[in-house]
Amino acid sequence: MRRMDLHSTYPGVMDLKWRAKARLPKFVWEYLDSGTGTEATKARNRKALDSLGFMPAILQGPQAPDLSVTLLGQRFPLPFGIAPIGMSGLIWPDAEGHLARTAAKAGLPYTLSTVAAQSPEDLAQHLGAHAWFQLYPPKKPEIRTDLLDRARAAGFTTLVLTADVPVASRRERQTRSGLTQPPRLTPRILAQIAARPAWAMGMAARRGLPRMRTLDKYTKSDLNLPPTAHIGYLLRTSPDMEYVKWLRDNWDGPFLIKGVLRAEDAEPLERAGVDGLWISNHAGRQFDGAPGAIELLPALRAATRLPLLFDSGIEGGLDILRALALGADFVMLGRAFHFALAALGPRGPAHLIDILARDMEANMGQISVQNLADLPEPIGVTPASAD
Repeated sequence: MRRMDLHSTYPGVMDLKWRAKARLPKFVWEYLDSGTGTEATKARNRKALDSLGFMPAILQGPQAPDLSVTLLGQRFPLPFGIAPIGMSGLIWPDAEGHLARTAAKAGLPYTLSTVAAQSPEDLAQHLGAHAWFQLYPPKKPEIRTDLLDRARAAGFTTLVLTADVPVASRRERQTRSGLTQPPRLTPRILAQIAARPAWAMGMAARRGLPRMRTLDKYTKSDLNLPPTAHIGYLLRTSPDMEYVKWLRDNWDGPFLIKGVLRAEDAEPLERAGVDGLWISNHAGRQFDGAPGAIELLPALRAATRLPLLFDSGIEGGLDILRALALGADFVMLGRAFHFALAALGPRGPAHLIDILARDMEANMGQISVQNLADLPEPIGVTPASAD
C-alpha cells in the first residue's frame, strides 16, 4: 500500500487508534489504552486540551510553516518524539526495534523504558543520534550504576528519570481484562489471542510473550507480585533529591526529570543540575486525582528557564501546537505511536509522523504562523460535547 493510500484510509490518529483496537487482543488493548481509577484524569487531559483554541487569521498570503526546533542544543526537524511505554513489545512484536529505527530515520528522539521488552543491548544497532533511556530508579546502587553503564555503552545519550511512580497504580481496566504480571497464558487470555491472528503470529515468531529483558540479570522469575505490578517494582525505590543529585553526578549527558507537575519543583531541580523538565501526569495511568497536565504548563514555564517537554493526552498536531504555545519546547507521544504500530505494523510509526506534521502545517496555516516560536497565546474555547 502506497503512503498516499494510507492517508486516504488512516488520515488521523483516531483512525489508527480504532484500527489498533480491532487488531489487538483485549488484554493488550486494555493495557495500552487504560488509565487508573475511573479514568477521570485521562478525560481531564482531553477536556483541558480541547478548551484551548487559536484565533484564525485571513488574507495573510502564502504559508510555508517551519516545524523545526532546537532542544538541548540539538536541532530537530519536528517538535516531537517517542515517549517510553513499559512492555512496549507486548503491544506489537519488536515494537522497540520498529520505533527506534523509525526515530533514527526521522532524526527524532526515541525513549526506551527500563521495563521494555528489549534491552539497551538489543537496540544498540538500531539507535540513531537521539537515543534516550528512561530510568525507573533502582534501589541498589550497584544496579543503578550498572544500568547507566549499559545504557551509555549501547549508545543512549540522554537519561530520563521517571519520578511520578513511587508505587504501583491499580489500573482496574487492565485487571478486568485478565492481564497479570508477568503475563500468563490462561484459557481466557488464550481465547483473546486466538481472536487476533496477526498479533498471535507475530508473537509466535518472536518466541512467545515478551518479558522485561533489561531486568533479566537482576531478578528471579519465580517471585510473586500483585496482578498489576511487575517485576520492575522489586528493583524500584521512591527517589528524592539526593537520588537526583547522584544521577546528575554519574551521568555525563543530558538529564531530564519526567513527571513534573508542580511549579515549586522547578527551582530545586534546576539547582540540582538537571537539563530539562518533562511535564506529565503519566497520561492518567498512575493517579486519577491529578489536574489536566496542560493546565499546569504556564506556571511551570514561568518558574524556570529550563527546557520543558510535555506529554499526556496528545492526539494530533493541533494538540502539539497547544502545548508549544503554552511554553513547552518539545512534545512526546507514547500511546499514539503504539496505536500506529498496532494498526499498520512497521510502516505505522512513519505514517503517524507524517500525519502529525501535516496536521501541524494545516493548523499553522489557519492561524498564519510560519515559525513555532511565533505561536500566539491560546484562547479559551468551549470543548465539544462528548455526546
